Amino acid sequence: MPERLNNAKWLPDKKKLAQKYEQYKPVFKILLERLEALLREKIVVSSTPNFRCRLKEFPSYYRKLLRVMSDGVTPTDDLPILSDLFGIRIICAFLQDLTDVERILREEFTVIEVERKGADRTFREFGYESTHILLKVPPKVLVGLDLPKNLIFEIQVRTILQDAWAEVEHELVYKSEFSPFDLPLKRKLASINASLSLADIIFQEIRDYQNKLNRELDKRRGSFYKQADIESNLDLVEKKPTPSSNGNGSPLVSLPYINGTIDDMLLDAIASHNSGNLEHASEIYTQIIDQTTNDTVLSVIYKHRGMAYFAQSRYDEALEDFNKSSQHDIDGFRPYYYIAIVLSVLGREPEAVDNFTKSLERNEFQPYVYFRRAQSYYNLEQYTEALNDLDRAVSLGYNKGEESSLRILIAKKLDSY
Repeated sequence: MPERLNNAKWLPDKKKLAQKYEQYKPVFKILLERLEALLREKIVVSSTPNFRCRLKEFPSYYRKLLRVMSDGVTPTDDLPILSDLFGIRIICAFLQDLTDVERILREEFTVIEVERKGADRTFREFGYESTHILLKVPPKVLVGLDLPKNLIFEIQVRTILQDAWAEVEHELVYKSEFSPFDLPLKRKLASINASLSLADIIFQEIRDYQNKLNRELDKRRGSFYKQADIESNLDLVEKKPTPSSNGNGSPLVSLPYINGTIDDMLLDAIASHNSGNLEHASEIYTQIIDQTTNDTVLSVIYKHRGMAYFAQSRYDEALEDFNKSSQHDIDGFRPYYYIAIVLSVLGREPEAVDNFTKSLERNEFQPYVYFRRAQSYYNLEQYTEALNDLDRAVSLGYNKGEESSLRILIAKKLDSY
């Protein structure tokens, strides 16, 4: 035992310290609740994190205090403050979220220290990984609370799998007599830890792929709707020339073919689609169609190829593909919406209205579908029905300028009667 622990005058009076700790405890809990609320407000990442908060109970606090004091740290006149008196664990789904959480904490708080547990282990070793960050308690959460000075708190940031491993390891290793000679058991633990680490990496790779795919899909949908507006019969937007087969009149650029999974092929096709290489995109969509009999996949790919045909003004082929998409997903609402758009562009408004209606029957919460059906009703001179659909669109949050423009056109038609 270090010499200083033999000095009775130096040791804190445990009973008095316990009483003081219990006096502070209700206020500590309020502070912890405020800290959690502030963190929930500030931390926004790709997945919704879970928060676990804990305040050290006095026996744990006292044991830790003795260890800290034995290292030569002198207590304050008031309650001695430990770095991990307040602990908040933030558990995220993906590895990238850990980086994003740390960045947000650095931006929003005063960081005292960052420790990366397990970062120095080799691939032969096992043990949990976790990022521990010490932060100053911000003054705004201390308002109205009588607390010791210079408070800090600890944040632990982990993935779900890192947290699961830490909990199990604590039971298997921390709370038991672990023999350093039990090599088979060590190897098993190392294997499990490696598998969980690999799973984290794979989950992140899948999420990165999904994010990239979704960005490309958003671009593709945007160009599809833009052309649908341009080709509509209403003078709500300035008419522009029909896009050429590559979208910008420049020569088609052949992208390298990705000979991998259907996911790889789909991402290549959509990227080609968005870059204007529509012929290449259509070729890949066709290859995917030829390689699968899965209804879900076929519905999606026919829909994508239909959009590529639509962008090339190949409306009959686009209509055929959208119809096939609906046949492979009879409960899906989007294929009928796309069918209706093509029919409207072709001037087949009664059929367009029927298909807009089929889409809404499968999902009534589509403000943009009500708006486009209102356009078709306008072209059919069914102005009351058009106004009703505009009202439904607005009630569901549709607030684009086209709605007001169409409403003005309808009012002019009604005034002329």
